[in-house]
Parts: sequence; structure tokens; C-alpha cells
Amino acid sequence: MQPPAAPLSLTREAAALRAGRPPLAEHADRLCARIERVDPLLHAFVPEPGRHHRLAGEARALAARYPRPEDRPALYGVAVGVKDIVRVDGLATHAGSALPPGVLGGPQAELVGRLRAAGALVAGKTVTAEFAMNAPGPTRNPHRPAHTPGGSSSGSAAAVAAGLVPLAVGTQTVGSVIRPAAYCGVVGFRPTYGRIPFDGVIPNAPSLDTAGFFTADVAGAALAAAVLCDDWRPEDGGAGDDGPCVLGVPAGPYLDQAGPVAAEAFAAQLETLAAAGLTLRRVDLVPDFDEVARHLRTVTRYEAAQAHADWFARFGGLYRHETAAAIRHGQEIDPDDYLAALRARAHFAARVAEVAAREGVGLWLAPAATGPAPLGLESTGDAVMSVPWSYAGLPAVSLPAGPGTEGLPLGLQCVGAAGADERLLALAARLERLLAAAAR
Repeated sequence: MQPPAAPLSLTREAAALRAGRPPLAEHADRLCARIERVDPLLHAFVPEPGRHHRLAGEARALAARYPRPEDRPALYGVAVGVKDIVRVDGLATHAGSALPPGVLGGPQAELVGRLRAAGALVAGKTVTAEFAMNAPGPTRNPHRPAHTPGGSSSGSAAAVAAGLVPLAVGTQTVGSVIRPAAYCGVVGFRPTYGRIPFDGVIPNAPSLDTAGFFTADVAGAALAAAVLCDDWRPEDGGAGDDGPCVLGVPAGPYLDQAGPVAAEAFAAQLETLAAAGLTLRRVDLVPDFDEVARHLRTVTRYEAAQAHADWFARFGGLYRHETAAAIRHGQEIDPDDYLAALRARAHFAARVAEVAAREGVGLWLAPAATGPAPLGLESTGDAVMSVPWSYAGLPAVSLPAGPGTEGLPLGLQCVGAAGADERLLALAARLERLLAAAAR
């Protein structure tokens, strides 16, 4: 596989398409040619016979609907990859599984409706780990094809990193947006739990499942968020270049989960930000990390067993080993233990908010993954660096943060307060500029 093309800027692509450069028919041809050339090696997209015919027809219809550039919506003509647990009218949902696709069918997801209403063209379904759990799909890392792209939103992250599409939808239950974004060297945004409607998406653990997406940069994430998130309000509250912000560093057993490459890079990133005049504050935020991780696992396993109760009873023999083992584990969990884990989650989220308020922390920072993408495609890597934030339902962004080893990217994770997604992206854009300036 050749080195990946530079990821496509969503903001530039959207502006050019709205201006008619290129015309949508030509754009659809180029898009399909890119996918046909690169994806047989990358395996980011679910194979789709007739993709070119479908997209050409949709492009013609969209161009006829919006003949005047000034009337064109925000994502006019933008090609979007959609994770194959998200239902899309006209495309089968397989969820990375061998189940009959009709079994998993249903109404189109609200988030896809929002993308299409904004003018986006669905380039296709992107590969997911089976049912967005642990059994990986065939997608390869665009930077090193022998390495995992992460998961479970593997195809979406890889498609953006390889320059196939400028925007791709993923989902995160624990670390399925943040980790693959880090492994593939793109921006991954996981908003506050519930900020993007999740109807029309195959569930994993409904108390934690969150829709998110991948872009080349934070400006692109802000454009997509304005389309996808409920009640989006552009941030203008002092998070610009000179606005005050305390960056919290959650020292203790949580940060100890990072491997040596990620830990060394994180220390260097903190030095860069401190040298730029930002205030860093080390806080022992998760001294009970093992207990938090245990509770999160209880919730995910129990809810996965409940979500799949009917399908697993009918088609259990078609599930892959890793998925079946997770569901069987969930079937054995005592309901009282599950309810206790949910109560603990509420207490933990309140504690994080209280500590942030007491310490004046506007943004938490941590490595986005334990290190660079591991060698091999048998695993999607370790989601542990997302555990506390996903458990608490907090919004998070992974920023590309330089190379690790063997040319593989690393990511810096930025975590905001619940509901403060706009401010999170504004602050993340500020950090993105500082890190880019330091790398030059």
C-alpha cells in the first residue's frame, strides 16, 4: 500500500462543492475512482456493487435540487462514510456480522437524515468490528497496513485518514472513535452522550453508546457538529487564542495505563502547551480507576446481552467467538450488580464535574491511546484511555499529535464538560494550532 494521501479538509471540500468546483457529476466520478483504486488494499468500505451508479444518480438529483450556489446547504455534495451499524436507506446493514441483513434492517438513522438534509452524499458503509464490539473487520491502517486502524469504527477512521472521504460517522461505547482517530492520525470527536440522536443505530450498550465522527481537523469537526448535534451553538465565550483555560492532567493510576511511547509524547505535549502560556494542573482524578473500569465493563456486557437477546437466541451460531463470549458474559451478570454500576456511574460523573469546578479545569488532557497502533489485525487495540470519560458520558476529541514509532501516529485526547461540546471544540482548535506551530 502506498503512503496515505493527505486527509481531505471538510471545510475546503464543502466550500468548493457549494461553488460548483467540481460539478457534482465529476465529483462523484472522482470519488468512486478513489475508492476503487485504494480500497481493495485498505478495506475501509463494505463492498457495494453498483456504488458508482448509485452515487451518480444521487449527485444528479442533488444538483437538480440546488441549481444556485447561494441556495446550497452546508454539506452539499460532501462524501460521507457511515459506519455499518448505522442504518441508511438504500444500503443494507450488516454490522460486520454474518447475520442475514434483513434481520438488522429498520428506518434510516436520524443522524443520516441530518447529513442528507445538509446535502451530503453517502459514499458507502464503512467497516466495523462485529456489532461494534471486539471482533475486528478487515480494515488496515493507512500508515502501516500490517497494523490495526483501531476499532470498532475502523473503516471510518481509515477512510478519512486515506483521503477517501472528508467526513465519516463512527460510534463510541468505550473508545471506538477516540482510539482509531489516534491510530490513524485524524481528528475524532465523540460528543456528550446523547447529543447526536442514536435512533436507527444497532445498539451495543445503550447507556454508553454515542455517535461521533472523523475529520481531518477541528474546523471540519465543528462544521459536522453543527449539522449533527442537537442545538449546536458556535462557541464565542473566551476560548480563542488568548482566552483563559486551565488544562487538567489526571495524574495517578489512570495515566499509568499509557505505554512508554504515549507517555513520553504526552509529557512533551504538556511542555509545549505550558511554554505557550497555558496553565497545567495535575489532579488525582481517578484514584479508583480499577473500580471505574470494572463498573464500565459490567454495564457494557450486561447491556450488550440485553440488546442482542433476540438476535443471539436465533442466530448465536453465526456470531464470532469474541462477540459471543462478551454476550455470554453479560448473560451471567447479576441485575443488581448492573444497577449498582449505573449508580456508581452517576456518582463518578458528578465527582468529575465537582473536581473540575473546584480546580478550575476547563479541559482534561490525556493520551488518546496507550501508544501507536499495534502490529496485527487480530485486535483493535486497548480502549483503556477512554474508560473514565466514556463512563461519565463526557465529550472528547482526539487530536493528531505527531509520530510515535515506525511512522505511526499518536493522538492527544481533550475532554470537556458534559454539554459543553462547543467550548471543547473551540479549545481543541487552540491546542491544535499550538501543537502544529511547535512541530514546524
